[in-house]
Amino acid sequence: MVLLAGLLLGTVPALAQDDDLLRELQAKAADSTHSRVPDFTQATFKGTHIINSQSVETPGQGTLLFLIQHRFGTLNSGAYNFFGLDQAVLRLSFEYGLTDRLALGVGRSSQDKTFDGFVKYKALRQSTGTHAMPVSVTLLASSALTSLKFVEPERTTRTRLAYTYQALIARKFSPSLSVQLMPTLVHRNFVDSKRAENDVYALGAAVRQKLTKRLALTADYFYLLPGATATDMRNALGLGVDIETGGHVFQLHFTNAQGMMESLFVPQTTGNFFDGDIYFGFNVSRAFTVKSR
Repeated sequence: MVLLAGLLLGTVPALAQDDDLLRELQAKAADSTHSRVPDFTQATFKGTHIINSQSVETPGQGTLLFLIQHRFGTLNSGAYNFFGLDQAVLRLSFEYGLTDRLALGVGRSSQDKTFDGFVKYKALRQSTGTHAMPVSVTLLASSALTSLKFVEPERTTRTRLAYTYQALIARKFSPSLSVQLMPTLVHRNFVDSKRAENDVYALGAAVRQKLTKRLALTADYFYLLPGATATDMRNALGLGVDIETGGHVFQLHFTNAQGMMESLFVPQTTGNFFDGDIYFGFNVSRAFTVKSR
């Protein structure tokens, strides 16, 4: 009996040590599993558009976004035009998230009576963790079709089309500061002069600086790479403010470009921002949940 009691007393501490070791191994396994799950950066930009440019953001899966974009005339058009309020263009569009990374969009602008469509895909997402990604990269391809009636000769459908290809590369440096670069190619099937280029290359940049929980300053700029278009046209510049109110995002801005699609404002901006050719405008978006997850 004495021997048996001794054996039992010697076993209890051993069992306790085994339990501690098991809990430690389970904790390490949980930590290891957790570290393998990327922590994706959220809300690099608050909307799918910054000012003129699109952002790396897409609507979530099953979300339909209704977007109203408005640009008045130039502020220096004088009192007769009520400083631009009598001259305005409008674009209405819908964007839908097929998945959290893939979105489709369609729109119609009163400028040149243009219809457009695009596809947007989040190729890379900024994240932390074992396989951290320093930036988010979203690829954009869009087409635009003008439905204007031309005086003779009337133009064919092919000559009315233009295409845009962009890589949107963004990083959220802090909860307040986000920056985006946008290498851009616009191809126009038809140009109205020998000097104009069918292919126009540009490098865009955008920044968002958050001031409060619901207020942020924004800016975007497209630098035309050297060529005839860069010589004849202006680089598009926009300065704005984002105001978030629940399901709405109001974006108020001043820009020297009246076009609201890449194929219009990248190769066709004529206004000189610093001479007063400034268009006041806004973007308003509303999200609807069409399909629950």
